[in-house]
Amino acid sequence: ISPFDSNARRHTSFASVFVFPVLDDSIEVDIRPEDLRIDTYRAGGKGGQHVNKTDSAVRFTHIPTGIVVACQSERSQIFNRQACMSMLRAKLYEYYREQKEKENAKFAAEKKDISWGNQIRSYVFQPYTMVKDHRTKCESGNIQAVMDGDIDQFMDAYLVAKWKGLPMDAGEDDENM
Repeated sequence: ISPFDSNARRHTSFASVFVFPVLDDSIEVDIRPEDLRIDTYRAGGKGGQHVNKTDSAVRFTHIPTGIVVACQSERSQIFNRQACMSMLRAKLYEYYREQKEKENAKFAAEKKDISWGNQIRSYVFQPYTMVKDHRTKCESGNIQAVMDGDIDQFMDAYLVAKWKGLPMDAGEDDENM
């Protein structure tokens, strides 16, 4: 019963709780020499006679991912290699970060809408007290114990139903609560 309703009517509200494992978000970019193909070539563009005489431009290809980076901005091949390695690390970091986001999205895909017909459990506080799991039809009249964390009976019912391969439909059943 809402304390804010002057007619003392019963109100319905929805809450969503989604639990998924804690994932290691740290990304360490380890580039092994055998995973790289390094090409050197003559830099193009303006720069005088030096540009046409030395192979100062560098291109790195990371074989496992297919990421290619190139650098020809410096006059020295050594500096171009350092710049190229820095760019490759940045691109690999971004690549691995996107992979982790896709992995996390798999967990979020299981999350349901917060609306009628999608509820897993109903908690009725007034005019009577009852907690009902709509998937397993498990019920408890001791709502205070459930609110204090005593949910073992609901977990057991879910695990037994899952183990037996029973169909579990989330949402309201034939009885209108």
